[in-house]
Amino acid sequence: MTPAVTALDKAGLPFLIHEYDHDPGNTHYGDEAAEKMGISASRIFKTLVVELDSGKLAAAILPVNMSLNLKTAARSLQAKKAQMAKPEQVERSSGYVLGGVSPIGQKKAIQTVIDNSAREFTTIFVSGGKRGLEIELEPQHLCLITHAHYESLGVSK
Repeated sequence: MTPAVTALDKAGLPFLIHEYDHDPGNTHYGDEAAEKMGISASRIFKTLVVELDSGKLAAAILPVNMSLNLKTAARSLQAKKAQMAKPEQVERSSGYVLGGVSPIGQKKAIQTVIDNSAREFTTIFVSGGKRGLEIELEPQHLCLITHAHYESLGVSK
């Protein structure tokens, strides 16, 4: 399947796979997933990769209906500054294409932080490693497999 699915299988963590027909013309991947799956956008979590002032990459996982606060993200990742990583950096580091970047099973493990709002739900959805593939899992299992911690990262759009 995908490295994300393989990693969850190998870890023995429970999860569900959800697939939908991705429209290649749609670049609002998370919103499309929420709409096509009939799930609240607050339960669909996007993986944004940032570049820290040290030059290292890190992942911020937050609901698709929120925008990332870069200052808060930097602080939660023990950095002074963070900026969005360049698309080619993201794809090279993760092994995934944009719109299908999963926080799980990335080629290179990176520091990860998950928005506190994930804890409000029994399960959340993250990209399964390709466009049109979502993984449903418990937030604590996402935290476990990504070695993440929780912080308040986003602001409402």
